[in-house]
Amino acid sequence: MTSPSPVIYDPATDSMYITLREGRVAHTVIHDDRDFAVDIGEDGQPMGYDIQFASRHPDVIAEGLQLLQRDGQRAA
Repeated sequence: MTSPSPVIYDPATDSMYITLREGRVAHTVIHDDRDFAVDIGEDGQPMGYDIQFASRHPDVIAEGLQLLQRDGQRAA
């Protein structure tokens, strides 16, 4: 059985969500200047990136994917 993709892109809204890990979101930090928000877990670590106007922000996508790759390697 395969797990769902950690990256979800909706072309209709040009939005992307990158799930870094599962768990309870304690709060969200919004970065208006770069059109994204980071969900933060109870331990203070990022849980996911919510990127609006994703096609305009490849830098934010790259940042989220680097965290996803780093955390995935750490868990392996």
